[in-house]
Amino acid sequence: MAVPGLALLPPKLHFLAEIGLISHAMLLCHIENRFFNYPGLYFYGMEEDVMYPSYMVILTTFVGLALVRRLSVDHRIGSKAVWILTCLYSSKLSMLFISSKPVVWVSAVLLLAVTPPLLLYKEKSQTGSKMKPWQGYAHAGVVALSVWFFRETIFEALQWWNGRAPSDGLLFGFCIALTGLACVPIVALHFSHVLSAKRCLVLVVATGLLFILLQPPIPVAWTYRSDIIRAARQSSDDISIYGFMASKPTWPSWLLIVAILLTLAAVTSIIPIKYVVELRTFYSLAIGIALGVYISAEYFLQAAVLHALIVVTMVCTSVFVVFTHFPSASSTKLLPWVFALLVALFPVTYLLEGQVRIKSILGDEVADLAEEDRKLTTLLAVEGARTSLLGLYAAIFMLIALEVKFELASLMREKALERGGIRHSQSSQSSSSNFAPRMRFMQQRRASTVPTFTIKRMAAEGAWMPAVGNVATIMCFAICLILNVNLTGGSNQAIFFLAPILLLLNQDSDFVAGFGDKQRYFPVTVAISAHLVLTSLYSIWEEIWHGNTGWGIEIGGPDWFFAVKNLALLILTFPSHILFNRFVWSCTKETNSSALITLPLNLPSIIISDIMKIRILGCLGIIYTIAQTLVSRQQYISGMKYI
Repeated sequence: MAVPGLALLPPKLHFLAEIGLISHAMLLCHIENRFFNYPGLYFYGMEEDVMYPSYMVILTTFVGLALVRRLSVDHRIGSKAVWILTCLYSSKLSMLFISSKPVVWVSAVLLLAVTPPLLLYKEKSQTGSKMKPWQGYAHAGVVALSVWFFRETIFEALQWWNGRAPSDGLLFGFCIALTGLACVPIVALHFSHVLSAKRCLVLVVATGLLFILLQPPIPVAWTYRSDIIRAARQSSDDISIYGFMASKPTWPSWLLIVAILLTLAAVTSIIPIKYVVELRTFYSLAIGIALGVYISAEYFLQAAVLHALIVVTMVCTSVFVVFTHFPSASSTKLLPWVFALLVALFPVTYLLEGQVRIKSILGDEVADLAEEDRKLTTLLAVEGARTSLLGLYAAIFMLIALEVKFELASLMREKALERGGIRHSQSSQSSSSNFAPRMRFMQQRRASTVPTFTIKRMAAEGAWMPAVGNVATIMCFAICLILNVNLTGGSNQAIFFLAPILLLLNQDSDFVAGFGDKQRYFPVTVAISAHLVLTSLYSIWEEIWHGNTGWGIEIGGPDWFFAVKNLALLILTFPSHILFNRFVWSCTKETNSSALITLPLNLPSIIISDIMKIRILGCLGIIYTIAQTLVSRQQYISGMKYI
């Protein structure tokens, strides 16, 4: 009641009114917290009759914030009082979402630590008035300390969300991520011109997210077990309900976290691998070893002999990718050998996996070979491990193909800019007014002439790159086809998702003569057509061949009629596919209407065929014919406009 009287005092004594208002807000927070969160204040111990409803908390909060706003506009209180009062009134809303008793006070401390850049320094917009570096470090430390005080509230919120006590890794990750997000206003408003601050903030938030996703085991020395956390962890409900469960080792997740953080540090230039070759070498080795040990321990734990091969494979991959992106003086000579070693390790690792697993499980006991269950389990384990190896090598070759494609595209772009600069300097010295149409035509044709120009001069900067990229692309595509057979049994739709991998093929005279940028879609269309034709032939053979030569496959038999009918329908789809693939290769307009003539040949395959793949070929033939006709017409219209 003394606050209104204190507000009438002279401006020099307004700090007494500020102290009174802050004390009033703290008392209000304490009273509402006792009314709302403590069960001893319920009428007759019944939770249905609450003494202090939720709408009263919301009402007093917004009334308090409105009064603070009004007093600030009238210059009755200063900016520091506005900041403290806003945090106190806003912290009361947290009790509506989290049932922890001290949630109001820890929320107030967290808001007081996070909001100074937003409330306390909001009027200091000039560069000279912004927060100093030591103030930024001090605020970041206060934020981290306030988040540490907030840990029990985070623990209770996660326990309510998951229905069980969260792990130390999950709790630690949320604390780190919350610390990083709470420091965003400091960096965004006061250190937006400091690039290192943004990079460190990205690393902190990424570290928290990795801890949340992977939940690595935290050493006991790093954890703080309060009474609430210790009581939640000592509950025996999980054991009584679910029983004892064999836990999977989670220590390899630390290696994955280290590898990802090192990658982010290199991408953000915190680790200057771009300028120091030795640091680049140690970085690639560390990434390769960390990923190799993680994959070995996480997915191939029983095959101990293969760990060395997997680690070597990942080290070779890391070295190749890093030194392809940031080449050194001698890397162009060594990287082809590194890729050759990587290709050689693929069949060795794949074949050795089955032998090692069978010997390690069955051993030399001959009696166990008669046990069908154990034999089946062993074969399934070997098949699963080999499938995992295929997936690993497919990802590796895809990464290498993407990296090579990216580097070649960057080189082409640099060559195009260099050539364009030379032409511009030459054209500026001579008059070009009489040749404007011709120059416009050359600018339109420049995109098609740059690749040929670049590949001819590639020998000086690494002629092996297109060949290595093509080998990696083909191996990735072949492995994906094998995985399609193993995992889906040979899905009909899978080829439409796998064929675009061949877009990573590069222009290489040693690979296919005449293959250039114009023909980049040709491997995709040919692969789709060839795959569907071959699998259709295999389906016909699988339907008619049952292991014996009976009357069914003789002339006039049902299997013979089935094979002849579907083979004939399959052959009817060939003309459309041949014409379209020839059109994609040459990119020239058809002068006659041969494509439209072949369109009706696909209709019997769609209507009569008994095999789904042949029907897909027929539908695809119609789509190819229509697309070829439309593209040819567009080329004709564009040519007429140019003329």
